[in-house]
Amino acid sequence: MKISEKWLREWVDPCVDTRTLAHQMTMAGLEIEAIEPVAGEFSGVIVGEILSIEPHPDADKLRVCQVNAGAERLQIVCGAPNARVGLKAPLAIVGGELPGGLKIRKAKLRGVESQGMLCGGLELGLSEDNVGLMELADDAPVGEDLVEYLGLDDCVLEIGLTPNRADCLGIRGIAREVGLLNNCPVHEVSSEPVQPSLDEILPVELRAPERCAHFVGRIIRGVDLSRPSPLWMQERLRRCGLRSIDAVVDVTNYVMLELGQPMHAFDRDKLTGGIIVRTADAGETLTLLDGSEVTLTPDSLVIADHSGAMALAGIMGGDHSAVRDNTQNLFLESAFFTPELIAGKARAYGMHTDASHRFERGVDFALQVRAMERATQLLLEVVGGEAGPIIEEIASNAMPVRGDVTLRSARIRKLLGLDLSASEVERILSGLGLGVTAFDGGWTCTVPSWRFDINIEVDLLEELARIYGYNQLPASRVRADLVMPVRPESRLSARALRRHLAARGYQEAITYSFIDPKLQALFDPDHAPVALTNPISSDMAVMRTRLLPGLLAAVAHNTNRQQSRVRLFETGLRFVQGADALHQVPTLALVCSGERFNKSWSAVEEASDFFDLKGDVESVLSLTRRGQDIAFDTATLPGLHPGQTATITRKGQGVGYIGALHPAIGRDLGLESPVYACELDLETALTRALPRFEELSKFPEVKRDLSFVVDQTVTVAQIMADVSAAAGPYLTDLRLFDVYTGKGIDPKRKSLSLGLTFRDQSRTLGDEDINLTVGQVIDLLEKNYNAELRK
Repeated sequence: MKISEKWLREWVDPCVDTRTLAHQMTMAGLEIEAIEPVAGEFSGVIVGEILSIEPHPDADKLRVCQVNAGAERLQIVCGAPNARVGLKAPLAIVGGELPGGLKIRKAKLRGVESQGMLCGGLELGLSEDNVGLMELADDAPVGEDLVEYLGLDDCVLEIGLTPNRADCLGIRGIAREVGLLNNCPVHEVSSEPVQPSLDEILPVELRAPERCAHFVGRIIRGVDLSRPSPLWMQERLRRCGLRSIDAVVDVTNYVMLELGQPMHAFDRDKLTGGIIVRTADAGETLTLLDGSEVTLTPDSLVIADHSGAMALAGIMGGDHSAVRDNTQNLFLESAFFTPELIAGKARAYGMHTDASHRFERGVDFALQVRAMERATQLLLEVVGGEAGPIIEEIASNAMPVRGDVTLRSARIRKLLGLDLSASEVERILSGLGLGVTAFDGGWTCTVPSWRFDINIEVDLLEELARIYGYNQLPASRVRADLVMPVRPESRLSARALRRHLAARGYQEAITYSFIDPKLQALFDPDHAPVALTNPISSDMAVMRTRLLPGLLAAVAHNTNRQQSRVRLFETGLRFVQGADALHQVPTLALVCSGERFNKSWSAVEEASDFFDLKGDVESVLSLTRRGQDIAFDTATLPGLHPGQTATITRKGQGVGYIGALHPAIGRDLGLESPVYACELDLETALTRALPRFEELSKFPEVKRDLSFVVDQTVTVAQIMADVSAAAGPYLTDLRLFDVYTGKGIDPKRKSLSLGLTFRDQSRTLGDEDINLTVGQVIDLLEKNYNAELRK
């Protein structure tokens, strides 16, 4: 936001220079991002008046002007198309200097002497438009220095406001802050009620009171829009970054900059019936002031008459009811729109306006009548006319309620580390506009209508620290009782989990909790996601029920930048809508793609596969000391390859899934290499069994290897579970060490090799013990799986 320092000093004039003022405001949270002069540096420019014009004898586009310079009459050769007798314009006299170092000298243009230069706004650094001479007011004093006349010894302060400080989106709010910081008075502008000279009103109906609870209007008849807005107003608008359009728009913009209340003016003669503030009808269209036609959504608020929508409320007016050069009668509007319900609506239509910027952050809901009176006063002064009475409609039950907040004096010392006197606390809080009532041990504060960001005690403490000065808060050593936190052995720390995954070559990613609804439907169509009321963009419109979509976007981002090996993990929340509440489920997700190993002279270049990720998941689960409770079962899940997907269960209860990304989805996402992904309930990965001592056996172990052929459809997990049960109590370890298909094996079958380790705690096992057990295993395999033992 840009403001004129001179304008600000008309409201409050502290005895500090510009740099000190900027520092004060920055330290109080109103960061000054830039200080710029309002015009280019020039000298020797005065107010001149054209007395006569004659054509140039040797140039069609030039004219010879006789100009009154106050103390003398000068001859100026000028080519500006708007030069005319009686026009008052800036005149650079001989010896003057324009921005850029251009010095004014006597010169001959096509043989005719020119004793200076009539200037446009572009030459003086006052405008970016090259439209001819800068036209000054008819009452501009001839011969007066232009800097003095226009008050160009001024600076523009560019303020970077945080979203919570909507109260400072106007000169009035900033003046309140500056006055408090310097303990000097603030001079409010007069907004005396304008006595109506008409009795004409329009009926107003609030059909969406939860979105618009306060609407103020007024009819003004007989305006003359051929009269421009005064130069001082145009200059203030220009210095604040707004260009002059016409008197009506300039006045509404001026009131917005002065008080912080956006307003809009309609052509009264183009309104049918009364005013209706309602939500848009499905499919309803509206042509806006910028000429664009939008199809309105049912959650958009419009200001309509009985023929249809006339404006997109809080964003932009409509073209049909716009004020034109021939407009004679106006309907002024000033309203309060609920910030949280209007937020994001402009962005949804690809727009951002000064009005939407303010309404989204919160406009003072008690300001509408005052803004209307101020705008009426200015309009009657500028374009004349007759004003009707104020039309006010309030939905009292939907108006914001500002409650009281209690501040305890003991909390000031505890949280800010300083002792503030009661009088200083009351001075600061009352200076911010709060109603302050003291009681024993603190104060009860009534929050003003313009502060939406003060709700609890710490908000008041922040205000005290801000105005007192963050840089003046005393530095003191922190004193606290340090208690060693309990770290149960049955709980694995998230940090240990992250370090383990990092050691296996994974990098941690943090992705948005908001995802594209289309991606959400691909991976979890069974759960309806929570839709955002005001999404940042259309591809971040719902809360994720899976972490996978965000990680896939990160994989695509990396592979598009020549990363041939991607290993990512994320710990975060999934948002699953339950029957009675929204469940936030802590989840661990992993993805891998590309090469198995980083390129090295000692590593073979191979692509990752399903079992690489499965091994990483098993290593994570081994940290829980509950690996024996985990099983992988073949499954078919949305978004994943039907032949390479499994659910992960613990004691029969599903705790996650693992699988290969479906090739069709991978192509749509621009992923050329296969991607393997896993999601696991984080609680499963962090909950571990307590370590338990087992005495080491004094007796040797005995190993046996079995190789056999079974059908391709038989799962290894199923075989190992049956073998483990059949092998009896002596089996201490069972491992799969080879899977073979190919030459010498039926294409419909596969060869598996298992390693069995036996040991007893009380004696050495003999061959007869081992042979009996192995025989039971072989009988099981032959009977249940039609296995053929390989010799």
